[in-house]
Amino acid sequence: MIDELSIYCKNTEEYISIDGGDTLLDIFESIKQRTGINALCALVNNKAEDLHFKVYRPRHIQFLDFSHPAGQRAYTHSLCMVLYKAVNDLYPGKRLTIEHTISNGYYCRFKHEHAQVQPDMVNAIKQRMQEIIDHNYKFAKHERLTEDVIEMFKKQELNDKVRLLETSQSIYTAYYKLDDIIDSFYGPLVPSTGYLKVFDLESFEEGMLLYGPDKNDPTKTAAFVAQPKMFKAFTDYTQFNDVISLGDVGALNKAINSKQAAMLINVAEALHNKMFANIANEIAARYRKGGARVVLIAGPSSSGKTTSCKRLAVQLITNYIIPKMISLDDYFVNRVNTPLDENGEYDYESLYSLDLKQFNQDLTDLLAGKEVAMPTYNFARGEREYKGNTLKLNENEILLIEGIHGLNPELTKQIPEEQKFRLYVSALTTLSIDDHNWIPTTDNRLLRRIVRDYKYRGASALDTIARWASVRRGEEKWIFPYQENADAMFNSSLIFELAVMKRYAEPVLKQVPANVPEYAEAIRLLKFLSYFESIDEKDLPSTSLLREFLGGSSFHY
Repeated sequence: MIDELSIYCKNTEEYISIDGGDTLLDIFESIKQRTGINALCALVNNKAEDLHFKVYRPRHIQFLDFSHPAGQRAYTHSLCMVLYKAVNDLYPGKRLTIEHTISNGYYCRFKHEHAQVQPDMVNAIKQRMQEIIDHNYKFAKHERLTEDVIEMFKKQELNDKVRLLETSQSIYTAYYKLDDIIDSFYGPLVPSTGYLKVFDLESFEEGMLLYGPDKNDPTKTAAFVAQPKMFKAFTDYTQFNDVISLGDVGALNKAINSKQAAMLINVAEALHNKMFANIANEIAARYRKGGARVVLIAGPSSSGKTTSCKRLAVQLITNYIIPKMISLDDYFVNRVNTPLDENGEYDYESLYSLDLKQFNQDLTDLLAGKEVAMPTYNFARGEREYKGNTLKLNENEILLIEGIHGLNPELTKQIPEEQKFRLYVSALTTLSIDDHNWIPTTDNRLLRRIVRDYKYRGASALDTIARWASVRRGEEKWIFPYQENADAMFNSSLIFELAVMKRYAEPVLKQVPANVPEYAEAIRLLKFLSYFESIDEKDLPSTSLLREFLGGSSFHY
């Protein structure tokens, strides 16, 4: 007797009989009414696949909609391919680049063209995108010898993808075909263009903003949020990449293979030094005019806030200003008074886990020249203690305070604005995989955190990935809404860093077992890292911000 072929569907928690060769889309259509979702892609044995994937053996399958990060990526990447086709149809020869997220959208421009993309051109592209969506073209996935795919990309003049594949060690390469064009993405696409009901395209700066659905309500388009300071921080680095002719992973790999890694490290580290010096000079100028007595440094997880604080302190000393450090952690309320999150757990990310009244009183007294008794938080007991430590601000001394809430006006509402200087730190990744595949800032930070947690906190990649969604929710609530309050923004990313991080992150990610949901993220990150050639850390200086995560820093943490 031949065993019946079946798959286990996580959505309906049942075994489903199938014929060998059924697509995921076939299977989903048979159970769609019972799932209550509109599937965009699926996890097959905890690995993301598109819905055209054919099933020939028993599999564990979970269908995903826009509420899941993999579903969001599938939708966004599919929308990007539609945009590329629309541009190719209307303006052949234009080099479309999709550079980074900003203002709830994706910033796109025509590479090497410095004139603004005119509104009538944007409207024409948007109309053509709608026509492509209404036609409901299929996103067809194919796989061929890498050397053949290289020739196909050459014909479309996608030289960025050619560079990437020429440094690849893969024998075969997967790509998607949409009508008469091909493209590649590191992740699945939706089945067809008709799935992309919600989108918008608007003129923005020199280029365009491409919007997908709102993450909280996918029936609506994401709304524009003004982020001029964040956009400038991205633009400054993009211009730097253009100057050194290194904007994508293929170009980075070629530079590494031609023994230019040490020079790249030196140039990138010099840029960081220059940025810290400029920020310190600005603080010093304000201080000498009677302001900027309190420097607040904020940023999301693994942005490099701690090293940024220490390197800024060094630069301030060269301006004859002595920084005095205060840790926000020492102002936690006693554990029994800590607010609870939606799951009834202590919410240490909340602003109100801090004793704001005491913190503001201490700052006020310090700025008035008083000597203040400084607290120490006993994490074992969950209580704030006073052990006789005191602090007084003398001439040419300022306060340096690092913490996630530094840009929130509520944190220091009793301190005059002219006395505060706010610095926002984040790893705003401007290196792209290729013209149509950007590197999300969150991926860069997650890899930093995986490496650091494993090395210094004894946490596995599985543990870090499992906690990441909660960390991100905290950032969305307590950090990102206040980014534009910054007086200065520091981009902590280093153009070479993922090539260095690769040899640290890969073995940790490979320890994630295949039978857990976190495996999907581990596999995605491993695929992402596979694009990079490795760089040895030997040329990395001991003061590098990257040392905060890798070890070997000359700073004490």
